Amino acid sequence: MIKSMTAFASAENNVGELTVKIEIRSYNSRHLDIFLRIPPACQLLEEKIKGLIANRVARGRLEARVQVDDNSDEASALEIDYARARAIVAAFAELKSQFEFKDDITMNMLTGAGGVLKIVEKPQKEDIVWSAVKNCMIGVLEDLETMRKKEGDFIAKDFNQRLKFIHNRLKKIHKKSDGLLTHYQERLKERISSLTQDLVELDPARIAQEAAFLADRSDISEEIVRAESHLSQFSEIINADEPAGRKLNFLLQELNREFNTMGSKIGNAEVAHIVIEVKSELEKIREQIQNVE
Repeated sequence: MIKSMTAFASAENNVGELTVKIEIRSYNSRHLDIFLRIPPACQLLEEKIKGLIANRVARGRLEARVQVDDNSDEASALEIDYARARAIVAAFAELKSQFEFKDDITMNMLTGAGGVLKIVEKPQKEDIVWSAVKNCMIGVLEDLETMRKKEGDFIAKDFNQRLKFIHNRLKKIHKKSDGLLTHYQERLKERISSLTQDLVELDPARIAQEAAFLADRSDISEEIVRAESHLSQFSEIINADEPAGRKLNFLLQELNREFNTMGSKIGNAEVAHIVIEVKSELEKIREQIQNVE
């Protein structure tokens, strides 16, 4: 079973007075790249969060946003900066004296100057925050994996259709490669007769020898066997549980190499056309593999 690297999932989890919200987006990447946006309360949990993700995802760029809200009455409090307040009052008094203002300094003026009142958040215990984040993250990762598998099923279906097409074309190439010896014998006779205008008597033994040499150089039986093996392995990897992207990409390179060799060895126009068709399908598969974990 293959998985796509493109997916999105989100979840919300309430534990006591804590509310945890997590969003994860995953994209294509050659390696596993994890980028976290987490609040100060989770800074010490960064490696644990990455560990959870790495245990479920083998490849891809993942962007995770973690939000933790404490809804308790004691979650935050106001702190007074008395030094700043005194400095502001002194500054107002100086202005009033210099410009002979008659207005009194009010509370609104003092607090409006900014920095006098500060919100101080109550730190949460690390184990409580981690428990809430962990449970929420596990749920998000499960949803993410479900989505990646669902898209992976569509990719696998597309792969199987294209593999079937390639396998049929490989059979056709195999069929076209039969009878090469007879083909080269006739072609040699025709070419020699054309060049000599039938003035030279042909040596059947020499014609057979040269034709056998050309047929041997054009033999693609090994390439066909390897290509069939690669196609079989491709299907097995698609249905396996392990991450498949890198293995499939390697097999695709090998398939390209085998079909290129077949086309160059036989030198047949019809076979060359079939090879072009196959390479077109392999290119479409290559584009899809870029999105496989």
